[in-house]
Amino acid sequence: MLLHLSTWQEIDDYLKRSKTVVIPIGSNEQHGPTGLLGTDWLCPEIIAHEAQRSADILVAPTFNIGMAQHHLGFAGTIALRPSTFMACIGDWCRSLGLAGFEKIYFLNGHGGNVATIDAAFSELYAEATYAQRNRGFACKQKNWWELKGVFGLAQRQFPTGHGSHATPSEIAVTQWGYPDSIKSANYAPQIAPTGPIREALDFRARYPDGRMGSDPGQATPEKGAELVAAAVAGLIDDVAAFSAEVAPA
Repeated sequence: MLLHLSTWQEIDDYLKRSKTVVIPIGSNEQHGPTGLLGTDWLCPEIIAHEAQRSADILVAPTFNIGMAQHHLGFAGTIALRPSTFMACIGDWCRSLGLAGFEKIYFLNGHGGNVATIDAAFSELYAEATYAQRNRGFACKQKNWWELKGVFGLAQRQFPTGHGSHATPSEIAVTQWGYPDSIKSANYAPQIAPTGPIREALDFRARYPDGRMGSDPGQATPEKGAELVAAAVAGLIDDVAAFSAEVAPA
């Protein structure tokens, strides 16, 4: 079930049987010469939307702009400051909590978001603590590649040249989801260099085509289909476990 394609009455009805909502979250940033700018938000969206086709899961609109300052040396990247990102996450959660949701699950597609999402959760919990009340909802984030079975599958598919940015696994997922948007390029070197992440000018100088340790040329829609299937199964199980958590009396 997709929240944005539902009416408020349908959401009221959903809340009678479940108080869990899934939010795909990522970033709009460069992903090398063949990766789509939306890769980091498209991957969790593709997986979450596929999961709700076979399970009673409610998926909220995708939070598609994140922590991408170090990619701003490449055209098309859009980034939020950490404070803006945290404020937005806070307001999304407060809004959903006010509606009656008690479990708010962020399916993340960008490693650079992790620390700030956790900090946003901490702000929400601190807000309740200082007011001497229960928060009323719990938050969780999960990187899609950390869902059960996914990372091991990616290692078997891409034993070399997987890297850490513009990876063949994430490119494969978008190729499966958007086959009409598959790109090609001649990579030089075939496997990109790796190293630290700092500010945008430094990143562009170290990684001139945008890749980090990866060879996205190995990606195929067929491998993407396998990754999506594994991630969907993992997501359904993880959301069910989160939904079943019981708060202490």
